[in-house]
Amino acid sequence: MEIRNKATRIKLFSLSTPPMRAFHMSWFAFFLCFFGWFGIAPLMAVVRDDLGLTKTEIGNTIIASVAITILFRMIIGRLCDRIGPRLTYTWLLMLGSIPVMSIGLANSYETFLLFRLAIGAIGASFVITQYHTSVMFAPNVVGTANATTAGWGNLGGGVTQMVMPLIFALILTFGASEFLGWRLAMVIPGVILFFTGIAYYFLTQDAPDGNFKELRERGELPPTTDKEAGSFMLAAKDPRVWALFVIYAACFGVELTINNIAALYFFDRFELSLGTAGLIASLFGLMNIVARTLGGMFSDRFAKNSGLKGRVRFLFAVLVLESIALIVFSQMSVLILAIGSMIVFSLFVQMSEGATYGVVPFINKKALGSVAGIVGAGGNAGAVAAGFLFRSESLTTQTSLLYLGIFVLIASSFAAFVRFSPEVLAQEDKAFQEAQSQKTAVVGS
Repeated sequence: MEIRNKATRIKLFSLSTPPMRAFHMSWFAFFLCFFGWFGIAPLMAVVRDDLGLTKTEIGNTIIASVAITILFRMIIGRLCDRIGPRLTYTWLLMLGSIPVMSIGLANSYETFLLFRLAIGAIGASFVITQYHTSVMFAPNVVGTANATTAGWGNLGGGVTQMVMPLIFALILTFGASEFLGWRLAMVIPGVILFFTGIAYYFLTQDAPDGNFKELRERGELPPTTDKEAGSFMLAAKDPRVWALFVIYAACFGVELTINNIAALYFFDRFELSLGTAGLIASLFGLMNIVARTLGGMFSDRFAKNSGLKGRVRFLFAVLVLESIALIVFSQMSVLILAIGSMIVFSLFVQMSEGATYGVVPFINKKALGSVAGIVGAGGNAGAVAAGFLFRSESLTTQTSLLYLGIFVLIASSFAAFVRFSPEVLAQEDKAFQEAQSQKTAVVGS
């Protein structure tokens, strides 16, 4: 699928063009999805007391919150190819808001588990965000665009660690009990998600020149056929896709895991208040303001000098740094050192994510949605695998973090399997230079 008239510049403070409206709406929608997805995490100490959850049961709910997303990310990728990112995002936001608002109805471990499972579906929003920016921006800036929209979206995971305890505290000032307060607090992100879905429908379009339906009617895109199923198999048969699947498990999967356990980890290990633990945990997610963007920017910079090989080499390097930083964080027993090492670790894990999706748009353009979906599912698969570590009664959280760091180091070697033919390397280098020339011409004029 070739999309014409992609943007060669990111005009950050503009909403006047379809690419920039998609840019800002996609990161904001993903931000809200992340907020709703992990909104319950900083309140888990209260939920644990309310529902009488054991460590194993809490671990199971963490696994449930990310497990269903594996399936949904693959489905969503194909839907983007078929009906376009605009309609896909609209429906996901509106339907996904229902379990977010309804989780307060849980009255047992089993019902709470089911609600966390259902909420996990909105984690598929990441695939739509990456798809939408990939079809809107040219090769010279697509890494930066993908990384920035995803990073600012992931920021929701940090903001929710800080904001949800404040919403919870505000509700308590109106006389609600703690056990009622956490239930009412989750209604707020759900309502916002629903109305954002409506806004996405009216404020965005699928591609620079229009929606997929219009482009197909004008003959600018192939008609919708059963080829979407074939495109999924095309992606699934490519070993590079599964190498990136493992790599994304080692970065985004790790981030999802930390988002789920960080507040409870600091609450228990350093005997902090719920608010303080949530504030510290929020620092991990707040690094997304710049960290993931840096990963995409460096990916584009390496591509300028060394082509697609440069993108892959940078991905390998930043994964190794992530593994080292995570191992160091796992060994910290002094609060200030734990915070500092967590911030450094956060920088590298999010740069790795940005670098991964600096490569994804170039794997197979005929199956972009399926590639993005499978790789994105890898993040959730990694979080599920990590969840089994943290649910174990026989392993401490510190030991689990250490094992996770070793896994990241091993996963970095999978970058060696991400290779491109000489023809593709030459073709993409030419496309990059053409986009860069167009950008220079526009700036010069």
